[in-house]
Amino acid sequence: VQLQASGGGGSVQAGGSLRLSCAASGDIFTVNEMGWYRRAPGKERELVATITSGNETIYADSVRGRFIISRDGAKNAVDLQMNNLKPDDTAVYYCRAKGLLLSVSPMDYWGKGTQVTVSS
Repeated sequence: VQLQASGGGGSVQAGGSLRLSCAASGDIFTVNEMGWYRRAPGKERELVATITSGNETIYADSVRGRFIISRDGAKNAVDLQMNNLKPDDTAVYYCRAKGLLLSVSPMDYWGKGTQVTVSS
């Protein structure tokens, strides 16, 4: 299984927007949940937002109202629209996919990470 991030990362000034995209591919039977996490310099990795196959979402308090997570179930893809970015959003962002493989084994995979830098 591979999680491939596309576009999105980079540098932006505070108040700007970026969109992160990620798609899972491989021997996947079903993806139950996808999400974005981030690790800021000197901090632990933290949840940013997740979305289930039933479109139930969870957001970190720090991003609620600014970030929007969405999914394309047919493509096993997830997007994160990040608006009104703040310097505290600077981090490496990781995509995650959880579900079942074709072998019916549980799957829990992470993408490689995408750098987002927000300048004041």
